[in-house]
Amino acid sequence: MRHRRKGRTLGRSPSHQRALLKNLASSLFLTERDADDDDNKPKVKGRIVTTVQKAKEVRPLVERCITLARKTLPAQQEAQKHGTTAARNTETWKTWRKSEAYQKWNQAIAPVVNARRRALQLLGDKQAVRILFAEVAPRFTDRPGGYTRVLRLAKPRLGDAGTRAILEFVGVRDRVSQRAVRPTFEAAEAGK
Repeated sequence: MRHRRKGRTLGRSPSHQRALLKNLASSLFLTERDADDDDNKPKVKGRIVTTVQKAKEVRPLVERCITLARKTLPAQQEAQKHGTTAARNTETWKTWRKSEAYQKWNQAIAPVVNARRRALQLLGDKQAVRILFAEVAPRFTDRPGGYTRVLRLAKPRLGDAGTRAILEFVGVRDRVSQRAVRPTFEAAEAGK
């Protein structure tokens, strides 16, 4: 019996489930990368096609990662105030390391480093974490949650007829509802 056991098993062992969800989440973030020269570039940025069950199962993981990255944005901005643009192991960099600004930078950047390590633990891909913190999180600064949507596709998957779905980020391809202009009686009478 499955009393109080959350989540779908997806026909896999627990370790296989975790690996599947990590791969799906990281592949969603990797679609945002700049892949002009890549042979395996995504068709549409910020979108993956999978089954409905997998999409619904991976969605909380993606949302958790984005929230984690979003919470570090103020600390990142604070660290940039005290940071330096000098190259490593140059004289200006060495003097900056000994200054008080370095201590303030170190205090400000610590939560960001911690969050990056946590995101790496959740996603398992360094490039996906880089994209998450650099591109995806700043896009959702004003949004308190609900960063993704699951859209069910009409055509089933070839082979096993599994129901497919699109998991994509909100805010890129949103539909804008427009109200129809109500006709006026003057315009109708002028046409007669």
